[in-house]
Amino acid sequence: MIQPGKNKTGLMIQPGEIMKIKINGETREVPEGLSVAALLTHLGMNTGRVAVERNLDVLPRARWADTPVAADDSYEIVQLVGGG
Repeated sequence: MIQPGKNKTGLMIQPGEIMKIKINGETREVPEGLSVAALLTHLGMNTGRVAVERNLDVLPRARWADTPVAADDSYEIVQLVGGG
């Protein structure tokens, strides 16, 4: 459970300001009021090579900043890795 205080992104978290979502099949508690872009930052992900599926629909990068994360959303987040 998220505790009151600052999270790793510096956002202030107060009791009751969390919600449950699924990320890659795992239930997670995250702060309310995040956009998808802010969720990725909250998770500590490098967004340079990431694909996001929200509730079974691929979410274009151009919509990350203005798409709110809602309680009970389900996300598949894939970080692409290059190399050979």
